[in-house]
Amino acid sequence: MLGGQLKRLARHSAIYGLGGLVSRVVAIILLPLYTAYLETDDLGAVGLVVALVAILVTILRGGVSSAFFRFYFDAVEHAARVTLLRTCFWFTMATATAGLLAGLLLAQPIASALGLGDEPNVVRAAFVGLWAQMNYEQLTALFRVEERSVAFLVASLANIAITVAATLVLVVGFEQGALGVVVGNFTGTLVVYLALLGYRREQLGLELDRRLLRELQRFGLPLVPSALALVAINFSDRFFVGHFAGVAEVGRYELGVRIASAMVLLLTAFRTAWPAFAYSISDEDEARRTYGYVLTYLVLVASWLALTLGLLAPWLVRVLAPAEPDFWPGARVVAPLAFAAAAYAGYIVVSIGVGRARRTGFNWIVTGFAALVNVALNLILVPPFGMSGAAAAAVCAYAVLFAVMTWHAQRIYPVPYQWRRVGTALAVAAVLTVAGKVLDVPLVVAILLAASYPLLLFPLGFYLPTERARIRRLVPLLR
Repeated sequence: MLGGQLKRLARHSAIYGLGGLVSRVVAIILLPLYTAYLETDDLGAVGLVVALVAILVTILRGGVSSAFFRFYFDAVEHAARVTLLRTCFWFTMATATAGLLAGLLLAQPIASALGLGDEPNVVRAAFVGLWAQMNYEQLTALFRVEERSVAFLVASLANIAITVAATLVLVVGFEQGALGVVVGNFTGTLVVYLALLGYRREQLGLELDRRLLRELQRFGLPLVPSALALVAINFSDRFFVGHFAGVAEVGRYELGVRIASAMVLLLTAFRTAWPAFAYSISDEDEARRTYGYVLTYLVLVASWLALTLGLLAPWLVRVLAPAEPDFWPGARVVAPLAFAAAAYAGYIVVSIGVGRARRTGFNWIVTGFAALVNVALNLILVPPFGMSGAAAAAVCAYAVLFAVMTWHAQRIYPVPYQWRRVGTALAVAAVLTVAGKVLDVPLVVAILLAASYPLLLFPLGFYLPTERARIRRLVPLLR
């Protein structure tokens, strides 16, 4: 049974991940274009408005998008699920539209507050993107709870294709700089959303159940400050770097962030599949056992990817920005940001117990504490160390987030996590990364160090007997 559950999660994660893979590959392909057609200030401006939109989307959703997944599996009858969908749809439409109107009216003061000077059109474009993103994600969430990962993939690939075409036309053809990047990024989302409206038209009647909405908000509103704290950890570093080191430093940092965001491929694929999968397991003992193994395997894969990105970062920045040495210092932040993402991967798994128990009221304290750690460390480290200080603050904050949420969730919903294996996977990857950086190894040695990671886990007793036997069957040299 455990094997079947893990295969189901892996299958859906892989399909969701294919869309993320294409998106990441495209993002990497576009980076040389960005560095060729944009100044560091332009890329910094994009990073700032993306951070602002992430904060506002979290507030405007009101936690309803998170509650949708939990309530969908409680609503057994088809009519109840349709009511749930319509209530969430119209609530999201109303709040997204309110946000769009406010952004259009206040674009100039927002641009001034962000240090973008006379670039209010970038802000206006970002708010159109906010509207499209919120509504698009609400409709595609239905594919996720239905476990229709292929349909979700088709929508994602269409979104990517239109986005790339629009970005190329605007940035290269019309030389619109930061504005072209922002408009290009939301064009695909907006077009696919309009298509999904037609596809779901029979389910999207005029219905909003106020009692149900209050229940959704009762579950989801405590998650809003928690989500804001996560956004603060993830995006506030841009504001600190911009304030203390300038927008150009944000641009260099943004390149490092985008290389480290290869971790997002793994996390996006997993996060997309995880809530529906985790809540769909009705047997409590089976759920606990499955969650324990999921944490081990996710941390293993995330640690290996973080190690690889951290070691190869000096060469990746030169490939992605070959003619712009001003961007190359961004390599310094890749390793800590990648390991921060690995810690966040662990947080995603352990926090599911709180949602399963419907006891989300304390989440904001956990994430708020981690956010305070992040802000404090940014204030201390960014002035003397610039973007390197921001990266160090991020990895510390995510480590705190993972540790404190684990303590909290285990009190509410105990799960037999395999802590020795989790710690071994993280420690070996961290040691190899530090060794590679301290010794300043050449490219060939960096690749060998990354490739040796799963082999070094053998003598350390990471693998269970059944796993060792399976690996030996798959890899003849290990027999």
